[in-house]
Amino acid sequence: MSAFTVIKRDAFGAVELTYEGALRERNEAFVCIDASFALRDRDLGYITLRRGDRFREWFFRERWYNIFRVGDVNSGALKGWYCNITRPPRVEADRVTAEDLCLDVFVFPDGRTLLLDEDEFAALTLPRREVEKAWAAVDAIRHLVEKRRPPFDEISV
Repeated sequence: MSAFTVIKRDAFGAVELTYEGALRERNEAFVCIDASFALRDRDLGYITLRRGDRFREWFFRERWYNIFRVGDVNSGALKGWYCNITRPPRVEADRVTAEDLCLDVFVFPDGRTLLLDEDEFAALTLPRREVEKAWAAVDAIRHLVEKRRPPFDEISV
C-alpha cells in the first residue's frame, strides 16, 4: 500500500486537518485508505476515539459524504462508522481533499444512527442546492444502513 494524504477543509476552504494514511483501493467510484487516529483521546459522548484507533476511510468521487469505519486500537473491534457530509472530494494521485459541511451521521455497530451537528450546519451560509445535497446525503447513508449495503454489511442485528 502506498502513502496517501488526506486534507480536510472546512466549508469555506480553510485547512482544518492534514494526515497520512495508506492507499488500500482506488477505482472510478472511490478511494479507500487505512489510517490511524493520531490525535489525543476524545470522548464524544457516544463513542471514545483513542489514539491509534484504526480507520478505514472511503472517499466517493461523486457523493456528498465520506465514511470512516472505526476499529478499536487494541482489539480491532468495530466501534461504528463516522460519516461526514462533505462536498464531493478532489482526488489526486497521492491525496484527497474534502470540504466538510459540519453535518455528520454516526452509525453504531447495531445499525442505530445518530445525526450530529445540525446546529453547526444550520449556521453555515450555503447555497440552497448544497443544503439539499447535504440532506440527500444523510438520507443516502440511512438507506445504505437500512439495506446493510457495504460498508454497513457488518451491522450486527
